[in-house]
Amino acid sequence: MSQVPIRSPRQSIQRTLEQQRAAAAWQCVVDARNTQYAEKYGQLAREAASLVQMHGLGQTLAFLMSKRPKKQEEVNEHFQLARDLSRWVSQQVLGEPRDDLREWIVSQADVAEYRRATMEALAFLTWLKRFAEAELVKE
Repeated sequence: MSQVPIRSPRQSIQRTLEQQRAAAAWQCVVDARNTQYAEKYGQLAREAASLVQMHGLGQTLAFLMSKRPKKQEEVNEHFQLARDLSRWVSQQVLGEPRDDLREWIVSQADVAEYRRATMEALAFLTWLKRFAEAELVKE
């Protein structure tokens, strides 16, 4: 008779968090799929983790927001990705979703919180990249 390995509570929590990241990333890709900027969003999602690693979370969000359309009510791939990333990270780190995480990063986050936010962003972007490559990017 084979035995089923027993998982520690930490492993169960981690698996659940990975499932939550995957579900959130999938929803972002599904939402982007029917937009005029779907393919551009997919390309940007592929590059986002590299931007965070090279420049930091704060600078990456600032870059994405700087590419926002001039009309506040319009949405493009840069703004959508910044908002998706901000919402996920703020929910995980602060306990509430925020559309723009920049102010918190600049004025309230300490080094440990910023590091945690960055690690969460990279974990989320791993899933977003996978789903975007499968669903949005046409090569």
